[in-house]
Amino acid sequence: MIKRLNIITVLLVSVVFTFAGLAYGAQSQETNTNTNTESANALSKSDMRFMKKAAEGGMFEVHLGNLAKQRASNKDVKSFGERMVNDHSKANDQLMRLASDNGVTLPKDLDAKHKKTVDRLSKLSGSQFDREYMNVMVKDHTKDVNEFQSESNRIQNSDLKNWTDDILSTIKDHLQQAKNIEQEVGSKSSASTK
Repeated sequence: MIKRLNIITVLLVSVVFTFAGLAYGAQSQETNTNTNTESANALSKSDMRFMKKAAEGGMFEVHLGNLAKQRASNKDVKSFGERMVNDHSKANDQLMRLASDNGVTLPKDLDAKHKKTVDRLSKLSGSQFDREYMNVMVKDHTKDVNEFQSESNRIQNSDLKNWTDDILSTIKDHLQQAKNIEQEVGSKSSASTK
């Protein structure tokens, strides 16, 4: 009878350990799946650098857009400045939420290079401002399109990639509009100087 109880005890213990092992294995596999999903959506150092650079660029566009609304003489330049404020403020807000969700601190002020450009343009007005502002917008958006396209292929975080791809189409549209307006204000100024 004792021998039979020992066998039953051994069997019960084996069954308990087997189920415990299966439960642990399932939990371990679930943890690995969650870890893989999290790591696939984690921000790399490159992603974080891009977010910070995009935030600086967005702030720059808003600053200059506000300046254009005040200092431009051409209605299309003023309207473009207003669009820059609206579109880049919206994009900046989205980027801030994304950064906050991922524990990334974005810059709150312009860097020295961008401040210098804002200071230079703030001393201009009228048609001179229009030409210089649109020239800066074409150069800046050309650079942005190239950077966003390049980064889009490297970004590891799916939310950041979606944001980048969405903003890229807007920036391409900005670039085309900026080129058209630059041509308009450039040709008006050259016609008036002849």
